[in-house]
Amino acid sequence: MNEGSLMRRHSRLVGALAVLALSLAAPAPAVAAEEPAAPVTVPALADWTPASGSYHYGTRTRLVADGATERRVAGTLADDLRAAGHGRVPVVPGGARAGDIVIDVQPSRTSLGAEGYELRAGKRLSVTAATDTGAFYGTRTLLQLLAQGDRVPAGRTVDVPRYKERGVGVCACYIHVSMPWLENLVREMAYHRLNQLLLELKVKSDTHPEANTWGYYTKDEIRRLVALGERYHVEIIPEINSPGHMDPWLENRPDLQLTDSDGNRQPSRLDITRPESFTYYTSLIDEYAQVFTATSWHMGADEYMLGSDFAKYPQILKYARDTYGPDATPQDAFIDFVNRVHAYTAGKGKRLRIWNDGLTGANTVQVAAGTTVEHWLNVATKPSRLLAQGHPLMNAAYALYLVRGGFHSDTEGLYDQRWDPRSFEGEKLASREGITGAKISLWPDNGRGETENEVAVALWPALRHIAQATWGDPHPDDTYGAFVARGTAVGHAPGWRDLTRVPVADGSYTFQTGGRSFTAEVARTADGYVTVRTADGCLEVRGGKLTLNVPLQPGVEAAPRTCDPANTLQRWQLEPAAGGHRLVNAITRMAVSVSDDGRFVQYPPDRRTPAVWHLS
Repeated sequence: MNEGSLMRRHSRLVGALAVLALSLAAPAPAVAAEEPAAPVTVPALADWTPASGSYHYGTRTRLVADGATERRVAGTLADDLRAAGHGRVPVVPGGARAGDIVIDVQPSRTSLGAEGYELRAGKRLSVTAATDTGAFYGTRTLLQLLAQGDRVPAGRTVDVPRYKERGVGVCACYIHVSMPWLENLVREMAYHRLNQLLLELKVKSDTHPEANTWGYYTKDEIRRLVALGERYHVEIIPEINSPGHMDPWLENRPDLQLTDSDGNRQPSRLDITRPESFTYYTSLIDEYAQVFTATSWHMGADEYMLGSDFAKYPQILKYARDTYGPDATPQDAFIDFVNRVHAYTAGKGKRLRIWNDGLTGANTVQVAAGTTVEHWLNVATKPSRLLAQGHPLMNAAYALYLVRGGFHSDTEGLYDQRWDPRSFEGEKLASREGITGAKISLWPDNGRGETENEVAVALWPALRHIAQATWGDPHPDDTYGAFVARGTAVGHAPGWRDLTRVPVADGSYTFQTGGRSFTAEVARTADGYVTVRTADGCLEVRGGKLTLNVPLQPGVEAAPRTCDPANTLQRWQLEPAAGGHRLVNAITRMAVSVSDDGRFVQYPPDRRTPAVWHLS
C-alpha cells in the first residue's frame, strides 16, 4: 500500500474517533472496506480480481504441463525457479493438486492475443494463454510474485499488452559491449515483458575479412545470444547503419567511400551511386542472416549528410536525375538506396526498419510503404504524416536516450508527465493506431565517459519505465518513488549476474605470467572494476587512433600512467580464468597480452590468447 493510501486511512480513523467523542449515542457511520490492492509486479497488473485465501508455493509444488508447448514453457520456468533459489521443481503431466502450477496453452483463447495471459491463484496457480509467448509472460509475473515471498494472494488477472513492440536499442557498433552484460539485458527485458532488442554491432566477417577491425563479435557469440533471446521471447534485430555511419565497415574499403568534389574521401559514408556499394552492403545482410533469426532488418539510414551538403557531391544529383528524371533531388538518390534495401530484405522474408531523420521531405520519391520508421528526432516529416504514408511507426524519442558519458533520459520526469508511446518528438498523436510501440536507446557517443556497470545503474529504472509505458497504464502509482519501489520489490531476473563483484580483495599482489611479473596495488572502484597501481603509476590503455574518445585498435599498449580516479581507461576487470585471471580493460573490452618484446598490449581474445595472470 502506498503512502497516500495510508494517509487516507489515517484521516478516516481520526474522523471516526472525533464523531464518537461528540456523541456516544449516535450510531457509528459505516466505513466501506477498501478493495485489496493488486499484487506488485512490473509492469503493474491493471486488471486484478481478488479472492479469499492465497496460493502457497512449497516443497511439493509441481509444474503441470501436458502438451509439448506447455512443457517447453514449464521447462524454462523450472530452470528460472532454480536460478532464483526456489529449488528444483518437477515438470509432470496429468491432474493438478493443491500447490501445483499449471501451464495451459489454449489457441481458442483469441481474446488474449499473441502475448496476453490469464493468471489464477488459489489452492493452485494456473497460467493460461493462447500462445507459448503469452504463457511465458504469465510465468514472468509468477516469478516476480515469488520474488516477494512464497504466498501469492488469491485472485485472477487477465493481462494483455497495449503495444506490440516493447524494446531496448543498444549501439555496440564502436564500443564493444561485453557478452555477459548483453545476456543480463536479455534476461531483464524478458522479466519485464519487453520483447525486442535492437543491436547495432559488427559480426566478424568471413566474406569481408578486411572489415574485421575491432569491435566485432564472433558468430558463435551471436548464435548463443540469439538462442538466449529465443528462449526468453526477445527478438534480437541486427542493424548495420547505412549509407551513413559506415566507417566501421569502410575503414579498409576506400573504393566504396563517398568522395566530394575536392577529391576528399568520407570514410563514414557509402557511395550510394556505385553498384558495388549495394552489393557490398547486401552481402553483409546475407552474412548476418547466418546468425540472426529475426524477421526484421534495421539499416539505420540516419545522418547521411550530417554536417555536410549534397552540393559537395554532384554525382548524387546526377544519379537521382538519371534514375528519376530532371525534377529529381539528391535526396531521391538516398531514398532510392533505402528502397533497394527494402526490396532486397523483403525478398529474404524480412521487414525493413529505418530511423526517421533522413526523411526530410526534400524528395520526390517516397520510402516504400511498409518500411517501419523509428522516430527519434523532430524533422519536417511528422509522425502523423509517416502514418498516412503507410509506415508502421515506433517511438524511439530522444527523450528516451541514455548517451554514454552524456545525456540521460529523465525517467522520473517522464513518469510524472504520464509519458506514453503516443508522445513523439515534435508531435503527440491522439490515437495508438499505427504505433507499434516504443523503446529506450543506449548510445556510446563518449565511449570512455562511463563504464558498462555505470550505464546499468541508469538503465534499469529506464527499462522498467518503458516496460510499464508500453504494456499498460504508464502511471500506475501516485508517485515515482512508489513506482521505483515496485522495481525494488520484484528485483532482478533469475540468472542475472552481478557484474560489479570483484574476485579478489583489495591489496598488494604480484602478477605473474610466463616470464613476466610485476607488483601492484589492486583497489576496487565504485562501479565494480579495479585499478592496478604500480610504483610507476596506474595501468592504462593509451595510444593509437581514438574512436569516440577510446583507443580501440588491437596492439595498443597498456602501461603505467599518472593515476586519475576519473579516468575509466585505468579501470580493469579481473576475469577469472583457469589458474588465474585475465586483465580486461573496462572500456575497450580487450585483454592484456605480453608482446614478443615484453610490452603489455591489448588484443581481442580471438586474435591473441590473453595472458593468464597468477596473483600472489
